[in-house]
Amino acid sequence: MMTQAFYTGVSGLRTNQHGIDVVSDNLANINTVGFRSSNAEFSSLFEKTLNTTHNNTSNSVGIGSMLQATSLNQTQGSLMLSDRNTDLAIMGDGWFGVEGNNNIAYTRDGSFKFDALGDLVTNDGFHVLGTMGGNINGETLGAKLDEVKLGDVTSQEKLSFPKFLTYPQEATTKTKFTGNLGTEDETRSMSSGVIDSTGTRNNLKLIFTKSVPQTLPGSQWDIEATTETLDGITVYDTQNGKVSFDDKGALISSTLSSINNNGSKITIDLGNAYDGVVSNNGLISSSSSSDGIVAGELTGYSINQNAEIISSFSNGMQSSVGKIAVYHFQNDQGLQRVGSSKFTQSSDSGLPIFYTDINGQNVIGSSVSNFSLENSNVEMSNALTELIILQRSFDASSKSVTTADEMMQKALSMDA
Repeated sequence: MMTQAFYTGVSGLRTNQHGIDVVSDNLANINTVGFRSSNAEFSSLFEKTLNTTHNNTSNSVGIGSMLQATSLNQTQGSLMLSDRNTDLAIMGDGWFGVEGNNNIAYTRDGSFKFDALGDLVTNDGFHVLGTMGGNINGETLGAKLDEVKLGDVTSQEKLSFPKFLTYPQEATTKTKFTGNLGTEDETRSMSSGVIDSTGTRNNLKLIFTKSVPQTLPGSQWDIEATTETLDGITVYDTQNGKVSFDDKGALISSTLSSINNNGSKITIDLGNAYDGVVSNNGLISSSSSSDGIVAGELTGYSINQNAEIISSFSNGMQSSVGKIAVYHFQNDQGLQRVGSSKFTQSSDSGLPIFYTDINGQNVIGSSVSNFSLENSNVEMSNALTELIILQRSFDASSKSVTTADEMMQKALSMDA
């Protein structure tokens, strides 16, 4: 029994020391962003069964203990607001993938930023993995994308974007005019800004004068359309046409269809019936809308709540240029911890996977909150309570060893 008590106490010391180390590590990382706490799980090393002859029952006495496993606490940490839209927090299951020294790690720490080279990196220099939009040609945006589709899990790459990027100009192809010319015999004008093929903003002006003679019922107006520079010095084209309205002011017909804008053709849309230009006794008004975009220079990158990398330009345009990947595992408990908030895959965790929607398209599988970071999921009150229990158990095991030693010393002295 003395030997049993001695070895039981020693195993208790070792086991409780492991538990204290785990809890201490949790407490040390209570302010570490994205930290996942661990729980120490113990089991009996051996058991001795004691048979009782009176009631045909048996009891077991443990002969030592051991650390069975260290499990990962998957509880969501609280959110901490941030002033950077590149700071992200995963709401639910999933891991960000980061790469450093040719090794891929997985983390809940979304403290990301764009470095001087335009690479999306963590605070400690790891590159964030995801899918590039493929719509950047050198330093020019090739196409405007509302969303970048997440690629295959094995094709994710470092997200890197040019420091300088230009949004190319798009020439105006259509201009629509709306408004009321009234019924009085007075000259009316409407205008709209239009973009030519060089990216220059010009002016498209319409002059309406009542036709002579008038054919009743209804009214007719002559139109002179002109494209010119904003200062009015250079005129690119002039077209003439005629519009007719019925007795209620609805547009019946128009012979003005298009005009040249410094080499670019613009379709002129005056509407139909009451949808566009009218001529009635209502309030005189005019408005217009045109497609076409002037060139713009990159003002910065940001990340939205769909994990899209968004490029913003001085012309007010935006385009998605990449997407951050969110990885998932069959067994998160099998991940191997390699740092305070980083893990690597193992044979127990299985290979990383992406979730898919009903159409088979890869999706991030969880919502992402920007301007936010996930705090450590360590509960201080629970951890301190657990630490006290483990320390008391450690002390009891130590006392057991001391008592067993004293008993052995007495036994040896009696033998002498």
